Amino acid sequence: MKFETNRGESLDLIASEQKVLLVFLRHFGCTFCRETMEDLASVRRDIEYAGVKIVIIHMVKPEMAADMLKLYNLDDISHISDPAQHLYNRFGMHKVGFRAFFGIKNWWRAFIAGVVKGHLVGKPAGDPFQMPGVILFHKKTVINNFEYRYISDRPDFVKLANIA
Repeated sequence: MKFETNRGESLDLIASEQKVLLVFLRHFGCTFCRETMEDLASVRRDIEYAGVKIVIIHMVKPEMAADMLKLYNLDDISHISDPAQHLYNRFGMHKVGFRAFFGIKNWWRAFIAGVVKGHLVGKPAGDPFQMPGVILFHKKTVINNFEYRYISDRPDFVKLANIA
């Protein structure tokens, strides 16, 4: 199966030419996904400077994603709509387990990210049981990855992009 970005770019072609940081989001109503987009926006120039292309993977229509990404100044980042979760499965993103979803760590982090930082909670736009993830991918090879243990985990995007 071939995957194309909102700009008509082939994911396999992009990854054959340069390293790609695939950022798999849970759903756009998720407090932690909103925080992830804010975190990513704050370091994207460092990642791009290292020659790594960022591609965001989500489960909604491209137009809806574009509106949400614009809120975080990520509207010029390539993204792929994957409502059937084929890419999520291809790269081993698993479903949320009880501890990953309801642990005390998540409740505390939800308060901080949602209330203190203002990301709030929105209506699920995508599969709320899908775990997020981050993959550094190049020439059909996973070079580095961040596997979430909890939905509230925060990857170090710069570290993931520069290890290769």
